[in-house]
Amino acid sequence: MTNNGVYVYAIIRTGKPLPTDASGVGSPPASLRVVRQGPVTAVVSDAPPQLRARRRDLLAHQDLLMRLADGGPVLPMRFGMVAPDEEAVRKQLAAAETHHIAALEHLDGGVEMNIKALPAQNGLAALVAEDKNIRRLREDVRRHPSYDATLRLGEAVAGALSRRAAEAGQRAVRELTPVARAVAAGPEVQGCALNVSFLVNRSDSDVFRTTAQRFADAHRERVELRIAGPLPCYSFVAAEGTPTPTGA
Repeated sequence: MTNNGVYVYAIIRTGKPLPTDASGVGSPPASLRVVRQGPVTAVVSDAPPQLRARRRDLLAHQDLLMRLADGGPVLPMRFGMVAPDEEAVRKQLAAAETHHIAALEHLDGGVEMNIKALPAQNGLAALVAEDKNIRRLREDVRRHPSYDATLRLGEAVAGALSRRAAEAGQRAVRELTPVARAVAAGPEVQGCALNVSFLVNRSDSDVFRTTAQRFADAHRERVELRIAGPLPCYSFVAAEGTPTPTGA
């Protein structure tokens, strides 16, 4: 182990093999190993010096998680989780063993799907047709052009487009929830009216995507719906007992 600590990728069930030819973050890519503690195991490597969120390392981290998930449930760590040493990892695994076992059981067979609702880029014409206030403000700008009138119109349009996207996004959530085992609101994302993740059976991920895309196509004048997944189940793993991120 290097003086930079131990980089932690995931927690898995003990006895689960690592993917063949898999490697970790860093340049050259770090060799993977496991830290076992009873029924749960952490997948780790030496942490590279000056760890940063470089594209190559982000992709290596996520690719490993997806390959691990192909063989069973995984508790994924966010990029940049570093523990001081293997003993610290082992102690945390032991302290949260019951939690980890329950979480692995809960995520078994699942993947994460995410939708983000953004204001529709082509939604202005529909907004003007439906919103009397926007039509009035636009007419004010035409009759009495000024900086203040233009500013009011711009703010009203941006707000209305965002509200329409949020409302359509909420309808999408209601339509998609029956396909999911669990739903979790995500953090605010600049420019997004809604950010929500779904825990979905791996076998249902194509149905989920098809349903979401059908909704997006039917409401393109109200919302731009971005669909991502299958992803590691980040949003459905509590932070209890996980290493503290450092150096990211």
